[in-house]
Amino acid sequence: MKVVLVTPNFHQPRGNTITVQRIADGLKSMNVDTEIVSTTEDTEMTFLPEADVVHGFHAYKFYSFMEKLDVKPKSYVLTLTGTDLNHNLFDKKTRPDVLTCLRNSVAIHVFNEEAKQTLLSEVPEVKEKTFMVPQGTEILHDTKADYQKQENTFLFVLPAGIRKIKNVPAAIEMMEKLHQKYNHVRLCLVGPILEKEEGKIVSEMVEDNNDWIDYLGQLPHEKMGTIYYQADCVLNTSHSEGQSSAILEAMAHGLPALVSDNQGNRSIVSHEKTGFIYQNSDQFLDYAEKIMNNNTLRYKIGESAKEYISQNHSSESEIKRLLKIYRKAL
Repeated sequence: MKVVLVTPNFHQPRGNTITVQRIADGLKSMNVDTEIVSTTEDTEMTFLPEADVVHGFHAYKFYSFMEKLDVKPKSYVLTLTGTDLNHNLFDKKTRPDVLTCLRNSVAIHVFNEEAKQTLLSEVPEVKEKTFMVPQGTEILHDTKADYQKQENTFLFVLPAGIRKIKNVPAAIEMMEKLHQKYNHVRLCLVGPILEKEEGKIVSEMVEDNNDWIDYLGQLPHEKMGTIYYQADCVLNTSHSEGQSSAILEAMAHGLPALVSDNQGNRSIVSHEKTGFIYQNSDQFLDYAEKIMNNNTLRYKIGESAKEYISQNHSSESEIKRLLKIYRKAL
């Protein structure tokens, strides 16, 4: 079997890139031939490589890419990654394309049950071909990256590409209040600037607070293990998520997660069991203080997070279930 994985922005270090590369590696370990095509970089393509299965990621961007091809795939499997389900499906301008893409697919993959219910409430006719498969994840090694946590500090890490949907300025504002109360608090931002204007805002805020904020920019994925090993807590402040690969990885390393209340985060973080889910700034600060000031609680939640990931987000299980979808589609 040969599978072509078609995804946007593959050459940028985004969550989707990590997801697609992990799936490609997993398929190869099962002796499946794979090829990755980037819908945003491979713009001169007029047809896709020959394959038994075409697997597209992000309904709207995949559909827009297909429309430009001279030879369109006869059939395809589709993964909804987050913004396509939470935004493009409800945007009057993009909704028709998303609906067409969904209806013409032979199978649809979502990461969690809530995403499935959102999809079926809008497009009930795709129920029989919709499958829920949680993302897999893995433990990353400590590669001794250049970054070094300061002694006697409490380190929050926010791994995110800098774009509006990730809500990084709000994270800095909330963390600034926390730092005013606890001067040993530190914040480390990791991720490339993906939107210029948002990058300018974040860069200025970091410069104004450079005594306690470090912005590392883009790091190779394999170096993230070192960051997780040094961190005390991982943050996600996104307006919406599909299912954050960074949060999954951090939890696999035994880190408590403090995350915003959105569909993707709720699918992997159980409030006060494997992390904390906040709805406003006051809750964020309250939960951050709990994590900082109770070592027993922090350890217990971190261990629960690690156990949850090992039981529910196995990369091997993810690949086996995707292979079942491919075979059913064939």
